[in-house]
Amino acid sequence: MEKLSYTPRGALTPNYPLADLTWLRVGGPADWLFQPADEADLSAFLAALPADVAVFPMGVGSNLIVRDGGIRAVVIRLGRGFNAITVEGDTVTAGAAALDAHVARKAAEAGRDLTFLRTIPGAIGGAVRMNAGCYGAYVADHLIAARVVLRSGEVVEISAEDLHLAYRSSTLPEQAVIIAATFRAGPGDPAVLAARMAEQIAKRDASQPTKDRSAGSTFRNPSGASSTGRADDSQELKAWKVIDDAGMRGATLGGAQISPMHSNFLINAGGATAHDLETLGEQVRKKVLQTQGISLEWEIMRVGEY
Repeated sequence: MEKLSYTPRGALTPNYPLADLTWLRVGGPADWLFQPADEADLSAFLAALPADVAVFPMGVGSNLIVRDGGIRAVVIRLGRGFNAITVEGDTVTAGAAALDAHVARKAAEAGRDLTFLRTIPGAIGGAVRMNAGCYGAYVADHLIAARVVLRSGEVVEISAEDLHLAYRSSTLPEQAVIIAATFRAGPGDPAVLAARMAEQIAKRDASQPTKDRSAGSTFRNPSGASSTGRADDSQELKAWKVIDDAGMRGATLGGAQISPMHSNFLINAGGATAHDLETLGEQVRKKVLQTQGISLEWEIMRVGEY
């Protein structure tokens, strides 16, 4: 990379095809993909990176559409140096690359309850950034603080309060990279926690297209959220229901499809492009607005150039 005064120890690859890294298996290349060796490597790299070069942190690509033109940025993807999980007393600290499911299991083995993470696709960095939640529990209910490398290269701790976690959102500084998070977890019997997670998995697999290529829930529930970041369950409006009522369950465009099994899942049924997927999603939004006056908001992040 031109003008870079630091030689990274991690892998820095030009023109990396991001379709290989997303669950939907679509998208063009990143200008660069950087996989840092450790925290110090990431910090030094960002500090040396010219200020006019954009940075895009990317997890495991579970909630993401990368558009077909790719991303004009350095994509940061954390690997093995960032996936440690430790349990001390009632706190669980996990690297941002640790899978949510692995954190739930590791905590349960130590008698700590973070079972809500078990069925959330993706890794801890994304879960914190989007205040992920499931079965009535959210990251906001447990997060103590996140360890973050700012775009400047500075490493800081940001408290949960300062992240202002809300429904599927946070105020993480732009282009900052979460590298770890610490949670407070209540006690639980390991066997009971394991049984609860097995029940959650069975319930999910019975109702969601887990064997298809998807990016999880496509749209946020129109019911919104309370100021605590918790979904407002007092309202019964759900994205899948308004999509059904608009007659869009099973709709297709090219290789993209609204899942016949669960209509809030957008799937790559075979050979879809990012354009197919995003366009079909927009068709769903338009139909729901026309038929019910409800404006659905994307939950899947869409990035890059058309």
